[in-house]
Amino acid sequence: QLQACGGGLVQAGVSLTLSCAASGTISRINVMGWFRQAPGKQRELVAVISRGGTTNYLDSVKGRFTISRDNAKNMVFLQMNSLKPEDTAVYYCNADVSGRSIYSYTPAYWGQGTLVTVSS
Repeated sequence: QLQACGGGLVQAGVSLTLSCAASGTISRINVMGWFRQAPGKQRELVAVISRGGTTNYLDSVKGRFTISRDNAKNMVFLQMNSLKPEDTAVYYCNADVSGRSIYSYTPAYWGQGTLVTVSS
């Protein structure tokens, strides 16, 4: 129900944009976000955005990553600048339809993940 794309192999310092589209079967999407999971590490919340555009970021990506969304198209994007090898991970887009805020984000729907590999 969520389809992410845009991952790939890039060199450190470059930019990459991930996109994610939610199917029409998901109605009343509230908060959308991106998690990532690096090899051998726990999954972590990278960025999250409310329907009204309020955002929150993982400290290590603040100033480098920007999350945005298109409510009409049920899409969420993650612009990643100045990529670092430690950003290497599988990135998952997700969405919630509850009324919880971005600070209580609990995704109900997940995409399949897209791999981002950053070489040094």
